[in-house]
Amino acid sequence: MVVVIFSLPYYLNRFDIFYPQLLVEAHGMLFDVAIIGILIFWLNKIGDERQRIKTYLDEIDDFRLWESDEAAFRTVGNIKRLNQNKIYSINLVNCYLAKTNLSHVNLSSANLNSSNLSSANLVGCNLENARLNQTNLENAQLNQVNLSHSFASGANFKDAVLIKANFENAFLIKTDFTNAFLMEAKLTGCHVTGANFDNANLYKADLRGIQGLDLENLSKVKTLFLAKFDDEIMHQLESRYPEILGKEVLNFN
Repeated sequence: MVVVIFSLPYYLNRFDIFYPQLLVEAHGMLFDVAIIGILIFWLNKIGDERQRIKTYLDEIDDFRLWESDEAAFRTVGNIKRLNQNKIYSINLVNCYLAKTNLSHVNLSSANLNSSNLSSANLVGCNLENARLNQTNLENAQLNQVNLSHSFASGANFKDAVLIKANFENAFLIKTDFTNAFLMEAKLTGCHVTGANFDNANLYKADLRGIQGLDLENLSKVKTLFLAKFDDEIMHQLESRYPEILGKEVLNFN
């Protein structure tokens, strides 16, 4: 009111000068209001997004240790929603995810220790730097999965299909690959001390730079036909177990 009273003489007597200045001030005020409005909208959007993410994570936590199909499929739904919000490093310890479809999901740096993924579909899944210690992946579909730099010690890959899977520099201490299909899998630089490869198919697999490899254990594989090894290991295999190097087995029986 005070501003209006003091401005009234200018408005009445010098309108031609006062009016342009008034327009400038009005536009400046409108610009300020617009900026503040955009800022408030952005802050509200960020707040809503954070609340949604918290809800998804809370629901995963609610279903943890609940071994049921409902828990599994609802957990998968929350994982995919978190992926849509660019959240990949998810705590899935002790989660029941058997027979679920997680193909092409991004779980890089996620923690899946002691979770159950038996018979799950993980084709093309990104599990780089993920933790899968003591995880059950028996009979899972893992073609072209990225497990590079992962920690899967004590994991169960029995009967799993791992064609063209990438295990580069992974820790696979005492991991069980019994009857696994590792055709064209990349195992370069892996740590495999105590790993079990009984009857595994390693056709065209790349095992160069592998550490902790037990040749006697490796002799129990189904085939190493066209598999790649460091020269020293290859010479030992050629002299001790030539039959598995020249044995081509491509079927899934």
